[in-house]
Amino acid sequence: MSKTDIDWTQYTWNVVTGCTKVSRWCLHCYAERFANRFKSLYPNGFQEVTCHPGRLSLPLKMKKSQEIFVNSMSDLFHEEVPDAFLLRVFSVIKQTPRHIYQVLTKRLERMQEFMSKLWFEDDVALHWGDRTPYEGLENLWLGVSVEATDVASRIDRLRETPAKVRFLSCEPLLESLNEIDLTTGIDWVIVGGESGLYCRPIEREWVEEIYQRCITTNTPFFFKQWGGFRPKTNGRLFHGREWNQKPLSA
Repeated sequence: MSKTDIDWTQYTWNVVTGCTKVSRWCLHCYAERFANRFKSLYPNGFQEVTCHPGRLSLPLKMKKSQEIFVNSMSDLFHEEVPDAFLLRVFSVIKQTPRHIYQVLTKRLERMQEFMSKLWFEDDVALHWGDRTPYEGLENLWLGVSVEATDVASRIDRLRETPAKVRFLSCEPLLESLNEIDLTTGIDWVIVGGESGLYCRPIEREWVEEIYQRCITTNTPFFFKQWGGFRPKTNGRLFHGREWNQKPLSA
């Protein structure tokens, strides 16, 4: 468990590390860049997906309420993560209602399928069975990455997934999402520009379009950064201020 500089959360919980690309928008993956800098932590390369059972208990040891981003260095719903391990992760989430867990994925199909079959017996996460349908844990936020229009269909899949809080991460925002629909089922939107040596520029107009949609639908808006060679190179002011809105359950 690590304290993080990611502005919209407090800690990262990397119970899974390693990932593989699922779209062209993964080209400049920050996690892969990090892994390439610290190769001793990834002796077999970043593409090797590894589960870390020894890290499962870390949130149980934190007595104070925290916001926890699950897997900044992977995708929890990667196809190489066994269902049995996912159940252990969600058991910990159920056992620690004092924390808020933020799960962000690009693998909508698996997330929707898995969460639709999830149920609990006391604090133990189980799969399949004739039980009351799972409607979402109060302390679990589910999100999807939406960088461009060709992956905007992820939003509808997210809407169909059982969750108390659903959010979008439009970071890096790489083109206009002017047709984005926030009218129902989306509780939070994060927007940010890309960072790194080969970062692709963000346009103010693109941010404004999403911001106006959030205003119209009363959706909390979080502007993370304009991006640049370094994440904070161009700051994070928009309309002369920082935007740090979060869902009311935060």
